[in-house]
Amino acid sequence: MRLAVTGREGQVAASLIERGSKDVEVVAVGRPALDLARPETVFAALAEARPDIVVSAAAYTNVDQAEDEKELAFAVNATGAGKVAEAAAGLGVPVIHLSTDYVFDGAKDSAYVETDATAPLGVYGASKLAGEKAVAAANPRHLILRTAWAYSPFGRNFVKTMLMLAAERDEISVVADQWGNPTSALDIAEAVLHAAARLHHDGNFAAYGVYHLAGTGATNWSGFARHILDISRELGGPSARICDIAMANYSTKARRPANSRLSTAKFAAVFEWNAPDWRRSSGEIVSRLVLGMTSQASAQMSQ
Repeated sequence: MRLAVTGREGQVAASLIERGSKDVEVVAVGRPALDLARPETVFAALAEARPDIVVSAAAYTNVDQAEDEKELAFAVNATGAGKVAEAAAGLGVPVIHLSTDYVFDGAKDSAYVETDATAPLGVYGASKLAGEKAVAAANPRHLILRTAWAYSPFGRNFVKTMLMLAAERDEISVVADQWGNPTSALDIAEAVLHAAARLHHDGNFAAYGVYHLAGTGATNWSGFARHILDISRELGGPSARICDIAMANYSTKARRPANSRLSTAKFAAVFEWNAPDWRRSSGEIVSRLVLGMTSQASAQMSQ
């Protein structure tokens, strides 16, 4: 099976490349050959990759900057995503599209299910919701996977930020009234590969549509930060005291949903796959990062 994933440097693309195997070839297709802001590049770039399935992972992800770059956010996340799905349809293959918890406003008291009403609070969420609609309209053979709070050993993310700040400070202020499911991009990759295999081998698969895909269990940002730094401390890595603050006291240009929890029961029922508990997955990545930092420091000292 051959997967073409859009984007080369994103967390999911990098995770898919790492998780590829002799049975699954993962081809990353990105700029300049494929540029979602230039939709005319999409079809040729994907056609050259000769995929069995397209994974639409590239996106505009700067939540705050999107408030000032609405046209670009929509060009990439809506028009571009639609073109990827259209190209997949033209090649006769399914598309697996990554979306976000930010399509919801966070007002619900419990975990969101796929049929809950969407109501994004900002440009980023609105552009991703428009992308979901464009993908569904362009290719009937689509899986739209909404995920949340992604982190990994790659790129920029909350885990790496906490470790970096802990190396510089004794105390870090972290929001305590925003709840969600921390999700390892490596787990997302495993789920995508699992779902892709099902689509590839099941010619009668008919359960296309929207699914939620997130780590098992929920926490708030400050609880997530404490867990990260507890693991780091045990391994001799950077550590700091976490100070709880309210969203209202953490100024950002874009509003965030207070509740980002996603129910993954539908994905589990259809694909028979559940993500590990978020503590386990994040612990493994923190260990990998901290041990890597320690190894690098040792190597530098020995030079």
